[in-house]
Amino acid sequence: MSCLGIVNEYNVLTIVKKVMKMAVALPVNIIVRHIQREGIQIYFPEVVDLENKDVLRKINDKIVTRVEYLIDEQFKQQGAESFIEMIGTFEIKTNQRHVLSLTFGNYAYAANYAHGLTLMDSLTVDVETGNCYALQDLFKPNNQYVDILSKEIQRQIIERDLPMLNNFQKIDENQPFYIADKSLNIYFQAYEITPGYVGIPVFPINSFLLQDILLEQGPLARMLPSL
Repeated sequence: MSCLGIVNEYNVLTIVKKVMKMAVALPVNIIVRHIQREGIQIYFPEVVDLENKDVLRKINDKIVTRVEYLIDEQFKQQGAESFIEMIGTFEIKTNQRHVLSLTFGNYAYAANYAHGLTLMDSLTVDVETGNCYALQDLFKPNNQYVDILSKEIQRQIIERDLPMLNNFQKIDENQPFYIADKSLNIYFQAYEITPGYVGIPVFPINSFLLQDILLEQGPLARMLPSL
């Protein structure tokens, strides 16, 4: 067999192994937990049935921390001592290839306020290790991901004719995000860059557009079988 044949065979085997590893990465099991008090309804996920109990505890602790953060942030931002209504929800955005990406929403309405406030948070975690990902962890070191993502967001702002509170320049290095299928979704809080009536602006960015700068074993790259 020629050297070229050996190299080709090796490449094929490497790709097959990667695909097989991803294929057996089954979704994790999730149940819904519920906190109910007067005027308060909070729903949040709990991961169950992981063999590694330390990882299981680590992930669920991070989930609870996100839920508690949003509750505390409502009191802080609205300057209220109590709320007439508070509703907490969540969505499972990705649950495959050892990646779990969740979003959390919290709506709260205080007395004597004209309207309520909705806040959002997110969590993207490796279900094998329990490690949580920040935005920079999705990309290779020493690249211009902030500029690349910011330019795409600027393009979408113009294309979607979004009203802005001021001239958007760029995202933070660790801007909040979540992964949905093969898209990186960057979001901002209500009133952060757009008027309140816009809600929470989300900017989906197809990961195929980013594949040259994605970290090969990062959570976003795993959504692309070719990487």
